Amino acid sequence: MSFRRELGRFDTAMVVVGGIIGAGIFINPYIVAQRLGSSGLVLGAWLFGGVVALAGALTFAELGALMPKAGGHYAYLRDAYHPVVGFLYGWGLLLMIESGAIAAVAITFAEYTLRLVGRAGAGSEPLAILGILVMTVVNYLGVKPGSRVLNGFVLVKMVPLALLIAAGLLMSAGSGADSAAAPGSAAAASASASSHPLALLAAFGAGLVPVMFSYGGWQNANYVAEEMRNPVRDLPVSLLSGTLLVVLVYGSINFVYLKFLGHQGLAATTTPASDVAESLFGPTGNFLVTLGIVLSTFGFLDLAMLAPTRVYYAMARDGLFPERVARLHPRFASPSAAIVIQSVWAIVLVLSGTYATLVDYVTTADWTFFSLAAASLFVFRRKIPLEARPAGTFATPGYPVVPGLFLAVALLIVGSVLWSYPTRSAMGFGLLALGLPAYGIWRNRLQGTRPGPG
Repeated sequence: MSFRRELGRFDTAMVVVGGIIGAGIFINPYIVAQRLGSSGLVLGAWLFGGVVALAGALTFAELGALMPKAGGHYAYLRDAYHPVVGFLYGWGLLLMIESGAIAAVAITFAEYTLRLVGRAGAGSEPLAILGILVMTVVNYLGVKPGSRVLNGFVLVKMVPLALLIAAGLLMSAGSGADSAAAPGSAAAASASASSHPLALLAAFGAGLVPVMFSYGGWQNANYVAEEMRNPVRDLPVSLLSGTLLVVLVYGSINFVYLKFLGHQGLAATTTPASDVAESLFGPTGNFLVTLGIVLSTFGFLDLAMLAPTRVYYAMARDGLFPERVARLHPRFASPSAAIVIQSVWAIVLVLSGTYATLVDYVTTADWTFFSLAAASLFVFRRKIPLEARPAGTFATPGYPVVPGLFLAVALLIVGSVLWSYPTRSAMGFGLLALGLPAYGIWRNRLQGTRPGPG
């Protein structure tokens, strides 16, 4: 049994947008402002991050068109390097990266939902688990229900952002907007250090790390390539259109943050969207932003069930995971076992309270795989030259500069996290290394099932 090809361009573009836009854009821009010394540098970081995100989308568009297979990253790493590299990616995705993200986002969804209904401070775990279970059922029923729910949540969660942007661009800022960094603040320290070119470059790199994390997520579309009606034609269009929309939204909303809060104000608040919304809409502003975060996080839970579970399916199809995971549901054609396994583990992480630690540990490893996947394009250009591919197959424009730019920034992020969190990074690689014995077991079992000679 094979996947049903039910996703069109719009569906896949919504996977891209839903994978990138989460709760972070409502909260995290203050980190960038703290690390950079002026409003111009802050906007420059977000715009440069958008350019890098587009370079990444163009890189993964060629990979997806060349290998429109379930699993995305996993398939590229497996075929470009060695099956163990692909296996370790899937191992880390299930053990820490995706399941940990689901647990963390489910808790965020629950906490903001309770705040929305006036129950802030109540226990969030039951509601977090309920959110995971609801999205498990939706995606268990097939890719089309999961995609329809995702499309709806992406469109609805864009409403608060669109209102903030439209009102922020049309209305004038009050006298509180001040672009100068306050003496003694982190932003001021960055500003004073930035007079030296190397210090400015280092500060810009530090500010770019949270920007790039905010832009991450377009690769989710590559996971579901086998479920697209025409992935070779549609995947590049969906990747580029979805990423361009996000770049426009991120650039505009940060301009509005700076317009109403100023550089000093943005660096000083952990809730910039709430502050601006309250300034624009009065007491209903916090409600508007809280609703936006609830919708964003709930939509992410849907995406996390829809896309990454295809990696575990692809691993099982290669004999590197339990065979049951490689079976699609006979009625819904969904990777039902993979969805259940990931959901159960995410619930365990919610109950254990260790999910945030696991995500911290694997940050470096996650972006290492990102770097390896981007670098695989150079490998495939040698293995399968353009002239050997079918006519009309998408090729990344500006090669090798465009994929090289994305790869360089990905390596910069890996280096920055290694430098800043050496112990956590080492523990993350240690957890991934635990996958090597598991790979050996499954590989030996696979070889043992193959018929011998003669």
